[in-house]
Amino acid sequence: MFKRLHEEIDVVFERDPAVRSRVEVVLCYPGFHAVHIYRLAHWLWERRLRLLGRFLSHLGRIFTGIEIHPGARIGERFFIDHGMGVVIGETAEIGDDVTLYHDVTLGGIAPSIDSSSQVDQKRHPTLCDGVIVGSGAQILGPITVGANARIGANAVVVKDVPAGVTVVGIPARIAGGREATPHPRFAAYGTPTPDLPDPVAKSIDGLLDHVGTLTARIEELERRIEGKDSMATPEPLNKGETTSGKKPPAC
Repeated sequence: MFKRLHEEIDVVFERDPAVRSRVEVVLCYPGFHAVHIYRLAHWLWERRLRLLGRFLSHLGRIFTGIEIHPGARIGERFFIDHGMGVVIGETAEIGDDVTLYHDVTLGGIAPSIDSSSQVDQKRHPTLCDGVIVGSGAQILGPITVGANARIGANAVVVKDVPAGVTVVGIPARIAGGREATPHPRFAAYGTPTPDLPDPVAKSIDGLLDHVGTLTARIEELERRIEGKDSMATPEPLNKGETTSGKKPPAC
């Protein structure tokens, strides 16, 4: 227990440059408090003391503003920065070294209409080791976010995310390429570079370029057609002249 406590304090020092002392972490970090309240609530939940576990997690929500269902499964060195508004559902699974920021939701999507069959079904996402989720992101349904993936701020993720990629937007799309290393450096809020490309803007730019190319081609074709018409049309004859250039005989 003391080893885990020491590790989770060290995690705060690694991922939050604002921290100044271990005492500050213990007294002033709601994410730290919420995780340890969850550990106790989960211990009760696993021993079939479900109501007591839920009540303890409810007290943790009141105290920290972070809602973690005691049925969720969370690995080692889990860190919630700032924390207000975080929601982690019952069947969510979180690996080791995962970081969440404020207003993140790991929400459930019911796989069937029959409410009686939903109790033991997987409804919430699975986050593999090393995932970073930016503030305001919504990860919904029984999907999997691969190891070391990064979820940009305010992204809405409804499909599986491959390992080592960054996804942004609504719905979330892959931005940039895969990470070259299995354990990339920590990136606050899930944004590794300030000039991270927007996949939606990139698609729109591509469409605009294509429309511009088509417009130029159409204008060129119109000029060619007009040129051919002007060459094929004969000049009008003067009054009283024939095609041979002679005047018709008088009647």
